[in-house]
Amino acid sequence: MSTIIAVPSEAPGGLDAAIGTHFGHCELYTLVTLDDGQVSAVEVLPNVPHEQGGCMAPVSHLAQNRVRVLLAGGMGMRPLMGFQQMGIQVFHCGTARTVGEAVAAFRQGKLEQFANRHTCGGGGTR
Repeated sequence: MSTIIAVPSEAPGGLDAAIGTHFGHCELYTLVTLDDGQVSAVEVLPNVPHEQGGCMAPVSHLAQNRVRVLLAGGMGMRPLMGFQQMGIQVFHCGTARTVGEAVAAFRQGKLEQFANRHTCGGGGTR
């Protein structure tokens, strides 16, 4: 069974890309597909415009692209609740600096579920 993971990223994306510090304000998402726990595909998905108060637009954008897991450094409470409503699991990417490091930590079960203490007022850093 395939699982698509999204990681907020800086251009040009990919496993070596730096992680975007705030999910809604990143340039793009690196989408990593896991099949039986192994990376089977890596793609780049541009972010949608993030207008003031429009933090649900990126949530819907990722859901429409079949994302099941998000690894993020920071986000506000409203989008976190939106992801939960969409059935997308959110994990805090901790000290990972690149997409590849975050995905490896996720695969090893080292990332904690995103909690209220990880949220910010919007536009913040991790």
